[in-house]
Amino acid sequence: MGQANLRRILDPMESLETAGLQDGDELCALAIPFHLAATRKGHLIIFAGGAFCIWCCDRLVTWGDRLNGGDSSAVQDQLRNVQKVYGAARAFAALLENGQVVTWGDPERGGKSLVLRNVQQLQATLEAFAAVLADGSVVAWGNRDFGGDSSWVQDQLWNVQQVEATGGAFAAIRGDGSVVTWGNGFRGANSSEIQDQLRNVQQIRATTWSFAAILKNGSVITWGDPDSGGDSSAVQDQLRNVHEIHGSGRAFAAILTNGSVVAWGSPGDGGDTSGVQDQLHSVQQIQATASAFAAILADGSVVAWGDPESGGDSSRVQDQLQRVQQVGSTQRAFAAVLGNGSVVTWGSAHFGGDSSAVQDQLRNVQEVEGTDCAFAAVLLDGSVVTWGHLHYGGDSSGIQEKLRCL
Repeated sequence: MGQANLRRILDPMESLETAGLQDGDELCALAIPFHLAATRKGHLIIFAGGAFCIWCCDRLVTWGDRLNGGDSSAVQDQLRNVQKVYGAARAFAALLENGQVVTWGDPERGGKSLVLRNVQQLQATLEAFAAVLADGSVVAWGNRDFGGDSSWVQDQLWNVQQVEATGGAFAAIRGDGSVVTWGNGFRGANSSEIQDQLRNVQQIRATTWSFAAILKNGSVITWGDPDSGGDSSAVQDQLRNVHEIHGSGRAFAAILTNGSVVAWGSPGDGGDTSGVQDQLHSVQQIQATASAFAAILADGSVVAWGDPESGGDSSRVQDQLQRVQQVGSTQRAFAAVLGNGSVVTWGSAHFGGDSSAVQDQLRNVQEVEGTDCAFAAVLLDGSVVTWGHLHYGGDSSGIQEKLRCL
């Protein structure tokens, strides 16, 4: 590459001519490994905390509520070769490449130090974690009222393939397609009434209070709080050929194999799609706030429904929602990353729905993630832009120098 362009980072949306490249110039592609994780307080608890965690170039940086995972200094020397980070409401758990786990945050709610080996997968409720080990057994810790104690079903937790969580209960899928649940009985831990139906389960998803299981034949079984998605009887005949399911705080939305959507649960939290049903076709992805859903269609447009104050009304920015690649969410707001790397936000301004203060910085965005009340966007150059509630991750000024991969 010519001397003038040496070490220059090019805009991926820029043409070669505009970039000033000439015949014979050399280009080098650089892959930047990064990932965002965020602690969430759960869909029904507002302004209760939240922190961000990001790792890049073999280092991990946290910020936000210090007591709820925003301070990882005590375990920083252990955070090497991180494979993935999982967030509960007030704690983080990092899964390392060697199968060990490092935790930090509120010790009573999942952040206590512990020794685990051969961990294959982690999952979190609001205040507890569950780890699936290589031998198919499960170890749970944290607040016992939120699933941190699995002792009463421990003899059933064998050959576990996957674990899912509501706000206070876990559901484990075993290799034979059966399911074992534990935790808070009001949040989905009691599956006794439908246990004989839980056969050939392929996937489980959750709201804060209920579970929904997709069976091998594409049908769905639900349990938990009836008003929060645990009762799907009103739409049971429509739940055929289900591809995937997503949950808000109190409602589910299922994408069928034909790209249409079936929703149920609390109508005000996204369980009623009657106002947008004719628009929900060729749906590719769905994201949720506490009380609303946003669906990305095949043409890159977005359809939102649910509580208008929580992102269910996107009319203010509808003409901007084109070529959408990803949608992130907080409790009451959405942030959409467009194909050109810019970001469009809507929903409650106090929860990140207003990004005007940082809009000129939101260029070449690669990923966006949210805590309860704030968003963080990773840019192409590895830097991070945050907005929303200052105390819950919206202010990253104190560690901005650390948030650069290049």
